[in-house]
Amino acid sequence: MAEKYQSREERRKQLNSKQKGKGRKKAKISVKRIFLFLVALGIVGLLIGAGTFAYMVKDTPKLDEKLLKDPISSELYDINGNFFAEIGSEKRDYVDYEDIPKQVEEAILATEDTRFYKHNGVDIIRLGGAVVANLTEGFGAEGASTITQQVVKNSFLTPEKTLSRKAQEAWLSIQLERKYTKQQIFEMYVNKIWMDSGGHGIATAAKVYFGKELDELTLAETALLAGMPQSPANYNPFKHPERAEKRRNIVLTLMHKHGFITQEEMEEAKSVDVTSTLVPEDKRSTGDIPYDAFVGHVVKEIKAKYPDIDPFSDGLKIYTTLEPDAQKYVEDILDGDEIEYPDEKFQAGITLLDTATGQIRALGGGRNQTVDFGFNYATDAKRQPGSTIKPIIDYGPAIEFLKWGTYYALDDKPYTYSTGDKISNWDNKHMGVMSMRTALALSRNIPALQAFQAVGAEKAKQFAIDLGIPLKEIHESYSIGGFGGEDKGVSSLEMAGAYSAFGNNGFYTEPYSVVEIELRDGTKLKMKPDSKVVMQDYTAFMITDMLKDVVQSGTGTRANISGLPLAGKTGTTNYPDADKKAYNIPNGAVPDAWFVGYTTNYTAAVWTGYDNKNENYLVGDDQKIGQRLFKNIMEHVHNGKETADFKVPNTVEVVEIEKGTIPAKKASKYTPKNMIITEYAVKGHAPKEVSDKYDRLEAPVDLTADYDTDSNEIVLNWNYVAENENGVQFEIYVKKDDGAEELLTAQSEKTLRMKADYGGYYTFKVIAVRDQQKSDPATAAIQIPDPLIFDGDDENDDNGGPPWGRNEEDEETDEPDNENPGNDEQNDNNNGQPQQGNNRGQGQGQGQGNQNGGNQGNQP
Repeated sequence: MAEKYQSREERRKQLNSKQKGKGRKKAKISVKRIFLFLVALGIVGLLIGAGTFAYMVKDTPKLDEKLLKDPISSELYDINGNFFAEIGSEKRDYVDYEDIPKQVEEAILATEDTRFYKHNGVDIIRLGGAVVANLTEGFGAEGASTITQQVVKNSFLTPEKTLSRKAQEAWLSIQLERKYTKQQIFEMYVNKIWMDSGGHGIATAAKVYFGKELDELTLAETALLAGMPQSPANYNPFKHPERAEKRRNIVLTLMHKHGFITQEEMEEAKSVDVTSTLVPEDKRSTGDIPYDAFVGHVVKEIKAKYPDIDPFSDGLKIYTTLEPDAQKYVEDILDGDEIEYPDEKFQAGITLLDTATGQIRALGGGRNQTVDFGFNYATDAKRQPGSTIKPIIDYGPAIEFLKWGTYYALDDKPYTYSTGDKISNWDNKHMGVMSMRTALALSRNIPALQAFQAVGAEKAKQFAIDLGIPLKEIHESYSIGGFGGEDKGVSSLEMAGAYSAFGNNGFYTEPYSVVEIELRDGTKLKMKPDSKVVMQDYTAFMITDMLKDVVQSGTGTRANISGLPLAGKTGTTNYPDADKKAYNIPNGAVPDAWFVGYTTNYTAAVWTGYDNKNENYLVGDDQKIGQRLFKNIMEHVHNGKETADFKVPNTVEVVEIEKGTIPAKKASKYTPKNMIITEYAVKGHAPKEVSDKYDRLEAPVDLTADYDTDSNEIVLNWNYVAENENGVQFEIYVKKDDGAEELLTAQSEKTLRMKADYGGYYTFKVIAVRDQQKSDPATAAIQIPDPLIFDGDDENDDNGGPPWGRNEEDEETDEPDNENPGNDEQNDNNNGQPQQGNNRGQGQGQGQGNQNGGNQGNQP
């Protein structure tokens, strides 16, 4: 039994041992299968990846040696589709590899591709870091392009960041490395890169920026040029020396990091002031690019929207908004003798827009420009806007948010900011209660601040931002154009864009110069920004209507153009008292003078002033040059064009307001006409209350007109019955025969005598007047008789005067003398002639008057 038991135990152990062995075998088989699956999956992935890569690179262009060495210029077309300029092929000095200084090569390698001589066109190590950045921060967050890839991109491919384009770039880079040596590829790179004002290639840039050959450059100058290709426009030392210096210092740090220069060399180069190394402004070369102020902005606009597109080397077709005739005129008037400028340093920036579309028609980048794509005073200069900001920050928001009408009453009185600081008008005077229209037309500061305070700072700020004025903060001083803090000022381009919205029924379109770009492969990129409603049409119209008064009777009359429906606003800025004292600036001098205005066709913004406002300033008529520039330009561009007036929207109603009422009240039926102003209100928000300042003024009564034969005078008498006669005067008007009515006099007495002409027929009108209020008239008329025959016999003259209408035959009979109808009483009455004797010529109008003897007849 024991053996049998042991035998059973042994069999159990043996069975367990076999089962464990089978489990290990199965486990080994399972791992192997997984490994094989992963291998197969990897192969499939590689095949799919290879297939995908092959698909993406199937349309890759072929290597073209000419394209590798020469940048492709871009063509520009005006608003009518006509070619007017080519950019990108004007300036380029080619340098061979053996002539590239070692220092220049090291600076470029340290900045762009330190492993250039170690990879085969695509740097896997660098690519890994970029992939991580793109996965964590989004595609396009970091580039991994080698110098080889940059040559390929700039020569053959479009600039968009897509997987397909990157695949083509990698494929062509590998081919390029197989066909050309590293030295040849590096030579292509240094001659192809765009250097903004420095043209194409680093050799050209050395001459333009420093006036030197490549082998003459200092370390600091070399580092500056090596840092520019990443963003040529932003690191242009002529335009942005501070940015260029920061970028240069980054390059020097990289050169030290990679062992190309010592710590001492780096520190010494960093201490060099960039501006001290540049070619002096008066010796900088100019090119022959037409309309360079406009073209420069075109390039800037493209780079802002599509940073990877290079208009100077990508072979684009650029369709712009340029109106060549307008652009040429703007340039001619800035540099010609049509306007008398005070000196050569006087500057101006001009923007001309299409009011309805926001398209830039012309840019005046400044006077006496010496370099292509230099500082643009229309787009780059940020200056204080002065009173041109009032429609944007004060009155526009007041209409938009508070529904103020153009009549809204404001009080131009001694006033302070909320801080308690005093605010003054430009003339240091106060004009009392006035309408918003008058306050804007006369550019009063105190009413403008009152409007700003009523609206509130935040609403005013947002209104301005919506109009393209990029405010970062806002204070009460902004209400009169006194910007500060982070807001250094505004450009002519920004002001033109804002004002165009007022002329376009409240629609704002950011000003733009490029309609469309066509890439080399035929792809078309739209550049037109979207229009947006930024205010109600009643706001736009009422601001426009008030700005018409500025040019017709306000501060901007020198900009007015007869027969052209035009709205606009002047603006000047002031010097702080401390600056006036420190720089000995005279009273009345200003640093900036503006005029911004528009029609339904065009909007123009003109800034004038000096670069250094503490050394030069505007005095006297120099402050009006902006208005003259505006007028001449607008006259030119409107010549031969129909210009519609601004239409009154159905959201606006006309209202008659009594002058001087605060708050504004409607005129009553007794309000004198000269005390009534016709204004506009937002429909449904016109004043409801009617003024009761003026009651009906009683008219004179019992007006008579008598003829005094002794003195040959007409005697007027009248009465005046009223509860309050204080302050009443009487205006007496006369009309003789069919002549014009004339004012004889104004007096407080109720009688008047005047000499008469024989045979004249006189009509009189007497009106009561008080405080510019006038009554209805009282009227009277009188016919003065003609003497017929005077026989020299005083006895025949009953009253000692001439024998009116009589002769001897008349005295012998009482029978009517048909040959002398003047003696016939019936004819006398019918013909309106007075009878003879004591019945002397005498009459009255409206059956009024005294019985002073004689027959009273109804005179015609």
